[in-house]
Amino acid sequence: METSSRQFADVIVAVPVGRVDHHSAPALEAALAPLIKTACAAKGVLALDFAGVDYISSAGLRVLMLAAKQARAQNGYLAVAAVQPLVQEILEISKFTLVLRVLPSVREAVAAASSSGLAAFEQA
Repeated sequence: METSSRQFADVIVAVPVGRVDHHSAPALEAALAPLIKTACAAKGVLALDFAGVDYISSAGLRVLMLAAKQARAQNGYLAVAAVQPLVQEILEISKFTLVLRVLPSVREAVAAASSSGLAAFEQA
């Protein structure tokens, strides 16, 4: 699993690629921790672009739950966007759509978070 990120004003978009399972979940957790800290320090948002994630296991769901909890504890929030159908189904079955803000596209996630983030996203 690889994770890259880009910043659009006060919104950080992290882009994990691959399966999020027992083997790759620790790598995702390690990649998200500093991004959550950075986003929340700036009173911003961390949005996860899940377009490249084709599967998520319970270990991956745990990482998302912990990341959302960390963001809330620091007065920020975590959004998940561009979720593939199988991952969306897993999020719905596990009721994670009630825990996480899941949006259809990265643009919508950035727009929901910040108007300055949206302006920066549109210019990129």
